[in-house]
Amino acid sequence: MASFDTGSGGSRNPNFELNLVPFIDLMSVLITFLLITAVWTQVSMIQIGSSLYGKQTSEEPVEPPPLADLPFRLDVKNAGYRIIIGKETLEVPKQAGIFDDETLLARLQQIKEKYPEKLDAVITMEDDIFYEKLINGMDLLIQAGFPSISVATGGAQ
Repeated sequence: MASFDTGSGGSRNPNFELNLVPFIDLMSVLITFLLITAVWTQVSMIQIGSSLYGKQTSEEPVEPPPLADLPFRLDVKNAGYRIIIGKETLEVPKQAGIFDDETLLARLQQIKEKYPEKLDAVITMEDDIFYEKLINGMDLLIQAGFPSISVATGGAQ
């Protein structure tokens, strides 16, 4: 409550007692909501490298690179990795309960040798796998020569 005391000499001393508890409660709820929703809005927007279909910077028509329409996807699953290139599916199972990164890198390099024009890839993962494995898969794709990576948020199928 605000009150003004008039003392001698006609000067007024303001005494304010401001209750900050409701304001702190409101801020704590808003910050919690922001932290919870920020992760989910960013996951759907992860894009690494330059997009093949981004905005044009010149008036010249840009032709898509050869085999750009060939679907190439890396799934990170509980059983291991799965590579889908066109209609071909390659499985890289876990070895003794550990993801086999060396075999995956060798398979990705074989695909790059077979399709040297291919630059883009899509990576997905199951919901109950740590994000470390997603980032590890993205690193292996970049090492194999696929710099344009997109993350699909629908989960591995």
